[in-house]
Amino acid sequence: MFHVKQPGQDAMARRADEALVARRVTLPKRVVQKPLRQVARRLLVAFFVMCLTVLTVWLDRDGYHDNANETVDFLDCVYYATVTLSTTGYGDIVPYSVSARLTNILLITPLRVLFLIILVGTTLEVLTERTREEWRLNRWRKNVRDHTVVVGFGTKGRSALQTLLATGLRKDQIVIVDPSAKVIDVAAAEGFTGVVGDATRSDVLLRAELPRARQIVIATQRDDTAVLVTLTARQLNRGAKIVAAVREEENAPLLRQSGADAVITSASAAGRLLGLSVLSPSAGTVMEDLIQQGSGLDLIERPVTRPEVGKGVRESDDLVVSVLRGHRLLAYDDPQASPLQSTDRLITIVRAGPAASPGLVG
Repeated sequence: MFHVKQPGQDAMARRADEALVARRVTLPKRVVQKPLRQVARRLLVAFFVMCLTVLTVWLDRDGYHDNANETVDFLDCVYYATVTLSTTGYGDIVPYSVSARLTNILLITPLRVLFLIILVGTTLEVLTERTREEWRLNRWRKNVRDHTVVVGFGTKGRSALQTLLATGLRKDQIVIVDPSAKVIDVAAAEGFTGVVGDATRSDVLLRAELPRARQIVIATQRDDTAVLVTLTARQLNRGAKIVAAVREEENAPLLRQSGADAVITSASAAGRLLGLSVLSPSAGTVMEDLIQQGSGLDLIERPVTRPEVGKGVRESDDLVVSVLRGHRLLAYDDPQASPLQSTDRLITIVRAGPAASPGLVG
């Protein structure tokens, strides 16, 4: 019987209420103008339309008739332009000449339509944007599959994403789940698809299309939250690879029992790296380089190539660290590791480059 140790407050627990209220899917943001700039531009266009209408009426003022004093001055032109563009039309000032009526048909009417479009432009834009977002969301739900779900967009989640991106995974293949709407907005601004909500709830993971995911990264702040997320994720997706992080090493067996394929103990891993760096700073530098994908040396997992089948581990072109045979992980110096078989997978150290394949994805 395992008891999960509580290391401290967690962002998921603190924002549970927010998660229940604001569960939604947020697609990557598109670059748009700032709202104030859009409003200012529309006001300038509306003012220009107003001025153009006033000028048009003023130049042909002799063709208009004012029922009050039969003369049309500049103030009357402004008044007529205002009530005309707003489609109020009191009828106290009317065009009676042929030129004035023709000007109303060919110029004033299009300006009136343009003015109305500007007035209702915000509403139309909101409706259009909602329709577009709904269409994008439906298309995303239809096409997303074999993607990666990352639960938690904190330090651990971001570091995992950086590694995945460095190994060639595209941003549109990643879905982030976090209880904070602000965090998801930041993720969407960076090009990721996000789901706001508590990942311990199955309906939130369903919004992330987790049943069709290929791999799941659980990077929550609390170990008990990680256990619940792992249980829920494994129930929804039996075949996905689940990698989870815990703070306390004593909670790692519980994560594995819950369905995690691999468990990383963040506190212990950091402590070991610190100890190694104290004993040998150079060795610590090499280890840090190995876990940073995309630069220097990379630690990757790849299948055995056809020319390597039947050869020994040391005959491989790459520096082989371990051989994965079925569910057994054999060290490079294990006599059973050689000869290599076609179904084996190799854990190797290679020079970072585009040819390196991602170990988690492989």
